[in-house]
Amino acid sequence: MRNSLINDNTYILKKQVSVYQQKINEKRAYGETNHPENRTSVNLDLISMNILELHWVDRTLVGKLEVITTPGFRKFGIVSTPGDSTANLLLQGLKVGVSSRGVGSVENKMGKYIVGNDYELICWDFVSDPSTPCAWVGKN
Repeated sequence: MRNSLINDNTYILKKQVSVYQQKINEKRAYGETNHPENRTSVNLDLISMNILELHWVDRTLVGKLEVITTPGFRKFGIVSTPGDSTANLLLQGLKVGVSSRGVGSVENKMGKYIVGNDYELICWDFVSDPSTPCAWVGKN
């Protein structure tokens, strides 16, 4: 996955990614399929991914994730969870994006949205239309 950044948002995201490393280290950097409305926590019943690694390449955040699937999907192709559904889409060759989910203030400065210093990263989720260019799941 890739997440390109611009201007002031880079500093804020770098700070939050540094904090998020603790979740990665504890194997609890979960994400869901689609951003939920008005929820600031990850629902354990809806987990579809776990982030394994995040690192910076210049001003681009790059990561490695695992799609969480059930034994029924792995053995028989039975889709019964959001992770199974996402894995099925990827196996069919469809593009799936990744987008960060967080809370905080946003300010419009000259047509660009700038995230406030109060931003708190919650997780990353699978999405159909990532807001960041090149934020697609792929083998790199």
